[in-house]
Amino acid sequence: MSGFTITDLSVTLGDTEILHGIDATVASGEWIALIGPNGAGKSTLLRSVAGLCSYDGSIAVDGREVADWSRRETARRIAFVPQAPLLPPDMRVRDYVMLGRTPHIGDFAAEGVADHEAVDRAMRRLDLGPLAERRLRTLSGGEQQRAVLARTLAQDAPILLLDEPTNALDIGRQQQVLELVSLLRSQSDLTVVSAMHDLTLAAQYADRLLLLAEGRLVATGAPHEIATESLVATHYGANVRVVGEGRTLAVVPVRRSG
Repeated sequence: MSGFTITDLSVTLGDTEILHGIDATVASGEWIALIGPNGAGKSTLLRSVAGLCSYDGSIAVDGREVADWSRRETARRIAFVPQAPLLPPDMRVRDYVMLGRTPHIGDFAAEGVADHEAVDRAMRRLDLGPLAERRLRTLSGGEQQRAVLARTLAQDAPILLLDEPTNALDIGRQQQVLELVSLLRSQSDLTVVSAMHDLTLAAQYADRLLLLAEGRLVATGAPHEIATESLVATHYGANVRVVGEGRTLAVVPVRRSG
């Protein structure tokens, strides 16, 4: 397993400073949910940890600075799933999952026994065997999400970054995806960081929430400490009620009178 530490992280894109002095620690094996309104910097923070954008400050995984790693070394340690993963429509599912092995295959080298075994394991765990020869364009939305997770799992990286993993899915498929992530985390000792809009799902699945607003980390803690009516009102401008507790906590929008 691997944890990481973020120290005084700032990111500027063009002339705009997106993140300002972020300090955070993610423990090995922990599931962290990044929450916050649109434009808060959640995706930029994930991309920074994945080594996909330049930053000032420090991001250290097990004491080693991410910015000093090669792209291949980063991909061996950190798997990143963007909001809209590229899914080549005519690619077969098994070939797509094999792409997760790219960081482990040398330049101009062919896949080895270990690579095929990793793909087989990932596909079994996500029940994709019957779909192995199907084209990606023929899959349902839920099946495509499983293929994306299988490719990520085949990557064998101990840190998994998910940018809105339930984006555009119906409520049933949202739950299926997050249950799969929870299962894979427990089976593979993954450290998971996910950017999430749905506060109820974030509170029910994550161990801890990090609340971003205007590029700053404004609160961090257990779900019941962060998913509160006052913090949601302050940073989202939303009127809500928080009901339940623990893994049943729910953030419910309440219509304003008038």
